[in-house]
Amino acid sequence: MSSAGNNTFDFQIKLLMIGDSGVGKTCLLLRYANDSYSPTFITTIGIDFKIKNIQLGGKRVKLQIWDTAGQERFRTITTSYFKGAQGILLVYDVTDRKTFQAIGNWISQIKNHADVNVNRVLIGNKCDMVEERAVSTAEGQALATQFEMEFYETSAKQDIAVEKAFIRLAEQVKERVANGDFTSGSGGTKITLQSGKPKPAACC
Repeated sequence: MSSAGNNTFDFQIKLLMIGDSGVGKTCLLLRYANDSYSPTFITTIGIDFKIKNIQLGGKRVKLQIWDTAGQERFRTITTSYFKGAQGILLVYDVTDRKTFQAIGNWISQIKNHADVNVNRVLIGNKCDMVEERAVSTAEGQALATQFEMEFYETSAKQDIAVEKAFIRLAEQVKERVANGDFTSGSGGTKITLQSGKPKPAACC
């Protein structure tokens, strides 16, 4: 799906990963962007991002994927990146019920800081840890249905449904653009159709 060596693109899409600390956002991003996994837990300080070039429906799409810190002390920094995001991945840990219960708070953050029409998916990570599971698949699906999101259970460690979740969110954004919604809502960021070699984008 990737074309990392190609510097040209038709769409550039900004995706944002949010959720409590320790749910595996960084591991998911490393698995998707680099096809790598590290069991060592390193807390994200503030915010980080990676670039992934893919093909969607015959179009070259450049994904700019932002990985946010989950700790409360970084909240002012991370919420400033909500505005302009075209897609958001809300991540919880299926072995930690508190991170699942916190999704409602993250939804509130989206409503307060993100663009009104931003696309969202819900991800229950660490689904490979069967014996430690604290949140059922049915509960995750019910929450996603409540907030009108698609739902995926993933494992960064075993590479389960990781690419599927990222690709589906990118497809949703692309479909919204194709349907004429060129902004992510009132005051949102315009998604421009580009060809040729783009100018380097500012990272912050």
